[in-house]
Amino acid sequence: MTPRGWAVIALLAIAGVSLLVLFLMIPWRRPPASRADQLAALADLPPAAVARGRAFRAALRPPGYAGLVAGLVVALLLGLTPLGSGLVALAGRPFGGHWIAQAVLGGLLVVFVADLLTLPFAAWRHAVVSRYGLATSGWSGWAGDLLKSYAVSAVIGASALLGFYTVTRLAPQWWWAFGALGAAALVVLLSFILPVLVEPVFNKFTPMPDSPLRTELMALAARDGVPVRDVLVADASRRTRAVNAYVSGFGPTRRVVVYDTLLREATPAEVAAVVAHELGHAKDRDVLTGTITGALGAAGAVVAVYLLGSATGLLRLAGVDSIAEPRALPLLLALVSVTGLVATPAQALVSRRLEARADAHALALTGDPQTFEAMQRRLSAVNMADPDPPRWEHLYAATHPSTVERMAAARAYARMTDR
Repeated sequence: MTPRGWAVIALLAIAGVSLLVLFLMIPWRRPPASRADQLAALADLPPAAVARGRAFRAALRPPGYAGLVAGLVVALLLGLTPLGSGLVALAGRPFGGHWIAQAVLGGLLVVFVADLLTLPFAAWRHAVVSRYGLATSGWSGWAGDLLKSYAVSAVIGASALLGFYTVTRLAPQWWWAFGALGAAALVVLLSFILPVLVEPVFNKFTPMPDSPLRTELMALAARDGVPVRDVLVADASRRTRAVNAYVSGFGPTRRVVVYDTLLREATPAEVAAVVAHELGHAKDRDVLTGTITGALGAAGAVVAVYLLGSATGLLRLAGVDSIAEPRALPLLLALVSVTGLVATPAQALVSRRLEARADAHALALTGDPQTFEAMQRRLSAVNMADPDPPRWEHLYAATHPSTVERMAAARAYARMTDR
């Protein structure tokens, strides 16, 4: 059998395993949240807060969707014309067109140009967030975080590019197999190192000091049977007034992170409700689920790219001879951009199901639906969320249930436990 035949079989196998993982590890049955309860919850929210949240989200849509379209146009322009391959060749020219220079410097140049062309939309978005008072860092802080993001992305990207194109040269017929394994391994590796090495670049994390709240949170984790390394406080207030918490890492790197803004805005019981939600992610191994699905997706993408590389029409448009050469990187990025746009609704659906399960876990662990609902009210008001966003937008990109869905789920839980 030819390498292409094996690649087809590998892609089908990856797709089959991915579907099995999604079927077994994603909670497709969601907690009850009837539309009647959602409308009742919406009516109970302060009208002024609802109006402000909707105005804020409406103001974010133009830069958000314009930036999305601009990014796609730039990716297609660089990937489906000789412009992108020309940039890669230009970056390698001072080094005699060496493949390493093209792969690393050319790849970074293409990404930088794409980011530069879409930067005005990111700045527009920051201006909106600042105008509504949610951002606290100012333009200097925003620019500093942007440069940090570029630096981190450059290090990770350069390593990935060098590894990928080294494999394509050493195994010209079977690079897709080694590349798929490498991409999957990189996703797993990043799951371990991002919380430890990358997150501290953007925030300062300090252990939550000994206090009744910390004691309560650690006791909550112990009662839940979730081994958590620590509860950390992130200095999010230096860039935002938004409140949040999350769980990151797994195994020895797992920790629950609480924004300092959450500690400032919420009551201890509400903080406990948020942490109970994050413990749900840890208990149900949602980080591991994300890592597995991400690794499978990365492996499948590499194999799909290999198979698409035989499409002479695409290669001709990009001005390259082979999908495996560094000058074809803009074409790869264009394919990834289109795939990401198409896959967004499915990814959002999976995320919403995981978040809904974590909400149900928090309700069961605390047994306090009233506090859970109060926390959702606070999250919506402080973060200026649209508590009941347009359905099309929610289905396309929302990673969490809406505020009214979460409040309705809490009310359904309260009725169930009162029986």
